Amino acid sequence: MAAETSRSVVPAAGDDVTRGRSRRTDRNPGARPGRVRRALATHWYAWTMVTPVVLVLGVIIGWPLVRGIYLSLTDANERNVARTIGPNTIDATYQFVGLDNYTAALSDPVFLDRLVWTVIWTVACVSITFALGLGLANILNREFRGRAVYRMALILPWAVPGFVSVFAWRFLFNRDNGILNKVLEGGGISAVPWLDDPTWAKLAVITVNVWLGIPFMMVALLGGLQSIPGELYEAAEMDGASPWQRFRHITLPGLRSVSMTVILLSTIWTFNMFPVIFLLTRGGPGDATEILVTQAFRQAFVTSPRDFAGSATWGVLILALLMIFALVYRRSLRKQGEVW
Repeated sequence: MAAETSRSVVPAAGDDVTRGRSRRTDRNPGARPGRVRRALATHWYAWTMVTPVVLVLGVIIGWPLVRGIYLSLTDANERNVARTIGPNTIDATYQFVGLDNYTAALSDPVFLDRLVWTVIWTVACVSITFALGLGLANILNREFRGRAVYRMALILPWAVPGFVSVFAWRFLFNRDNGILNKVLEGGGISAVPWLDDPTWAKLAVITVNVWLGIPFMMVALLGGLQSIPGELYEAAEMDGASPWQRFRHITLPGLRSVSMTVILLSTIWTFNMFPVIFLLTRGGPGDATEILVTQAFRQAFVTSPRDFAGSATWGVLILALLMIFALVYRRSLRKQGEVW
């Protein structure tokens, strides 16, 4: 009798607890924390470390970007912006003009000319840099005497500040006293107008940018080569595969992820490579080597009156072009099965 009573009491108590839980759950359907709250609770330390960086980037990049977009919608220039002259303060008088600046820029033949040369400059620099970097990475991936010395020598251009390298190349390209022309004259060849002829100037800026970009490309691809298992090459060699077949079917597929990343980064950097063009040729001779970013700089700081709205418009268009390229590039990678 006692046993039966105890058995009957326990389920009853359990039923009450179960009913209580169900009633509490029904009363508070949103008691379960949301996805954001769970992420913050789980990864609070990571969010704490990232938040200062996000704030700094928001101040350094976000505010100038918003300000630039706003100026691109106005007619702001040197004459109508707010400024202080001695004790006098002049208020801004520029006005909102909507998309007129974008219409004017896209219909301007100067923008099309700069865009075509910028694309040619970017494709040439990235393709040559990738080919040379891949070749050097394959060489340095092999065992040979003095490999560490060669690695340090090839990485040296990356360690030297960019403006120092460009000034050194400017001295080499000097028409009258440059080392390159002195060597050519010693061989009975007339001096080459490296920076005075439009065609030679374009070749010169491409050469300098390739020289500066090879170390990054080589180091990144060398790391990718060292991650490919050596057993694949041994098995292919035992099967009678030629060096070209091993390179085509093992090396290139093994480097796909690394290659896609470095090509994207190199494209963005080269598209906006201001120092090489500005310090080596200043866009000359004439405007033969002007790219989009140097033209935007010229409008904001060189021409008179300085056209702040036009420069901001060119900057926004450059950003839009790079974003479109990144989206198309990402879609092509996803079609190839790459996760990015």
